Amino acid sequence: MKKYIAHIVLSASLLSFSSVALAEEVTVTVKGMVCSFCAQGIKKTFGKLESVENVEVDLDKKFVKLDLKDGATLSDETIKEAINDAGYEVEKMERK
Repeated sequence: MKKYIAHIVLSASLLSFSSVALAEEVTVTVKGMVCSFCAQGIKKTFGKLESVENVEVDLDKKFVKLDLKDGATLSDETIKEAINDAGYEVEKMERK
């Protein structure tokens, strides 16, 4: 009986972990981003979006990393539009 109860408890705990939404990370390679002013503009643009938890800009590697909040979504089109509106071009986008 103890084994049966332990099995039920273990199964229930595994099910609860599988239903938790993991935060998504989006890395965007950006063409034309060359200075700290560029980086600040991109950070400000994405920082205003409710679904974005953190924005990291690497000027040397020309990428923007967006950490989304748990369960939040942000479409590729929205990301491209924000970067284009800031005057830059998306070269590549990866989601993890």
